[in-house]
Amino acid sequence: MDGRRIGILGGTFNPPHRGHLALARSARAELDLEQVLLMPANVAPNKRSEAADPGPAHRLAMCRLAVASDAPGIEASSLEVERGGVSYTIDTLRAIHEHEGDVELTLIVGADTARTLAGWREPAQLLELAELAVAQRDGVGSEDVREALLGLHPSPRVRLLRMQEIAVSSSEVRERVGQGLPVGELVGEAVAAYIGEHGLYASAPPARKAAHAGEGAR
Repeated sequence: MDGRRIGILGGTFNPPHRGHLALARSARAELDLEQVLLMPANVAPNKRSEAADPGPAHRLAMCRLAVASDAPGIEASSLEVERGGVSYTIDTLRAIHEHEGDVELTLIVGADTARTLAGWREPAQLLELAELAVAQRDGVGSEDVREALLGLHPSPRVRLLRMQEIAVSSSEVRERVGQGLPVGELVGEAVAAYIGEHGLYASAPPARKAAHAGEGAR
């Protein structure tokens, strides 16, 4: 195919942080993508009752602020938020193909998330519509990912990203806000100011295990 090469980094982005942007930048550079879309879910299938969720409009606004400066080729997409309902990746890939026509899509995920692909909606068709760009996660390697994809598709297209994992999570950010601690270094000053202006995460619960973009069934 000779169409545009677009990467999709999906997740709740509650809130978006520098780890998300680092992953988007790395995928764009390594895979020579024309554009990477940060795709906040309207309602994530695996997080329908996530605590401290300010709602999709706030999460989309923060994604737009996160990429507004110093993030060339990376944009926030409102596609899933505008579609409403539960956000399934397969629906998003089909919508982009229908709208863009001749386009090559790359779904950007962490290795831990890639291992869960069998539990996503229509995983075989998803692998038909998009290449996977997989970022290493602690304790999860390329062989683990390839083993998890066995039987889902006869020849899945998988690219491994070389970037190092950045130790930051959205739950950590929420906890720091709840404790009254600064988060500008973790999310950028524009997102930190938005969180403060709208009083988001003021009573966030303690952080759990780090959650990665796109984590869980989608």
